[in-house]
Amino acid sequence: MEGMQAYGAGKAGGAFDPVTFFQQPQTVLRIVSWLFSIVIFGCIANEGYTNGPKEVEEYCIFNRNQNACNYGVFMGSMAFLCCMAFLALDVYFPQISSVKDRKKAVLADIGVSAFWSFMWFVGFCFLANQWQVTKHEDNPLREGGDAARAAITFSFFSIFTWAGQSFLAFQRYKLGADSALFSQEYMDPSQDAAGAPYTSFGGDDLESPGGGGGGGGGGQANSEGAFDGTGGYQRQDY
Repeated sequence: MEGMQAYGAGKAGGAFDPVTFFQQPQTVLRIVSWLFSIVIFGCIANEGYTNGPKEVEEYCIFNRNQNACNYGVFMGSMAFLCCMAFLALDVYFPQISSVKDRKKAVLADIGVSAFWSFMWFVGFCFLANQWQVTKHEDNPLREGGDAARAAITFSFFSIFTWAGQSFLAFQRYKLGADSALFSQEYMDPSQDAAGAPYTSFGGDDLESPGGGGGGGGGGQANSEGAFDGTGGYQRQDY
């Protein structure tokens, strides 16, 4: 009973173990991605704008392309919120009793993580290109150069942290529900009270114990048929 799992987590109702939670690879990757998003957002928001000696208006250090800075700030802030949301989902995930709901959560993790990996790839290419073509006269002192390079570097690293999250979520999806009893108990609890185990004590068995050769055989057949694994909640293919 203790080994039963569905999509990488045990049966609902267990106690939350913070040590085990923070040792999980998916939790580590989410925290790392969360930290990367803070670095990218902070670098561009704090040092991503500069102006010339004779200019009042500030410009984006990435080739004076305002879209580059906006993209980095937006991606960093949204990735931060997304990491927080999925960390909260990971904490709540073992308490989800429905196998179908767990499946939806894992599929959402796969899709969202893959999406963010792609978006960080686009962001890395965009920021790197704009930094490469930045004119020296636009920023002769190279102000914010370290921040720009840090944003580009951590955008590159974010590609792999989010891709890793998508891969781990796919591994959890492949695990599926490895216990029929899990889905039987939580998907349809009324099936636990099925009358199959009691049918062998009714009818002809009580009235004619002496001639119960055929009746006893029928009761045994009914009992076996009730637990032969062919019921609707005994196996689920995903």
